[in-house]
Amino acid sequence: MIQQQTMVDVADNTGAKQVMIIRVLGGSTGRPGKPRRRVAGVGDIVICTVKKALANSDFMKPGNHKGRVVKAVVVRARHATRRPDGSYVRFDRNAVVLIDDRNEPRGTRIFGAVARELREKGFMKIVSLADEVV
Repeated sequence: MIQQQTMVDVADNTGAKQVMIIRVLGGSTGRPGKPRRRVAGVGDIVICTVKKALANSDFMKPGNHKGRVVKAVVVRARHATRRPDGSYVRFDRNAVVLIDDRNEPRGTRIFGAVARELREKGFMKIVSLADEVV
């Protein structure tokens, strides 16, 4: 469960290394009777701002500096995700992949494993670029 102000790693080669979630577009809003706060899980789209980037990346060129607002999809989450067969999948760290307006990945490589739930959400290009699908 990833919410606003969460710092997450970037799992692609766009040059951004760490981003902060500023808005959750997908996800759930919690339980009835409790305060409503959108939380994102694996496969949900979020809006982020770049906090750390490589020095020679697009995010650090003049006019394209840190703080740039980007869209991303959650590919790994520390909170356990329940699968229809009753099993759970959980990762060590939260991670996202930056996407463009057509929900295609901006990078050409994806580092680390990604969850199988991305296939059901329609992110087939991310699944095909990933090293491992868990």
